[in-house]
Amino acid sequence: MAGLLSNLRNTVIVALLLAAIFFIAYGFTGAYDFGLAYWQAVARWSHVVAGVMWIGLLWYFNFVQIPTMPKIPDELKPAIGKHIAPQALFWFRWGAAATVLTGLIVIGLRQMAGSYGFLDVISFGILAEVYTPYYSFLGIGVWMALIMAFNVWFIIWPNQKIALGLVEAEADAKPKAARTAMLFSRTNTLLSFPMLVTMAGAQTLFG
Repeated sequence: MAGLLSNLRNTVIVALLLAAIFFIAYGFTGAYDFGLAYWQAVARWSHVVAGVMWIGLLWYFNFVQIPTMPKIPDELKPAIGKHIAPQALFWFRWGAAATVLTGLIVIGLRQMAGSYGFLDVISFGILAEVYTPYYSFLGIGVWMALIMAFNVWFIIWPNQKIALGLVEAEADAKPKAARTAMLFSRTNTLLSFPMLVTMAGAQTLFG
């Protein structure tokens, strides 16, 4: 067991296998069939997993790394900037992309099931045949997530590359880039709490 847990890749593989077994086992008992609702459940699980990776790292940066950096001795800071931060940013930005992608898959599957469609949600229900508050509630969350993902890929990551010295830049550009990345990361933190209200509450509150 210790050998398994000491290797992250093997731990994740076993965790995914256990999740797959759990998803499949109840279906074989006849508790549910492997139809469209099943694939919606798989997509929602994938969406939640990706979202946990993304928002978890967002909160790590804002609650742990950014506040702690000024307290770290200067000789130790390169270890953060050259090793930990780039790795965290890799999972951060791809977690954001995966969250958006799986969210779109969930909406697509819901549309196939005749529940709602992409245009219903992004228009806040204005373009829906029949308006319900559910569309505007969920639409607000979708737009928040899209804005946050845009910030990750097109503002935070490009500026972090400059701040961390991963790309060539003038020395005086680094502090400016670091501040820009921090401000937009803080913006995403601000948006994350209301966005999660819609993600966690839409299905429960509106059915």
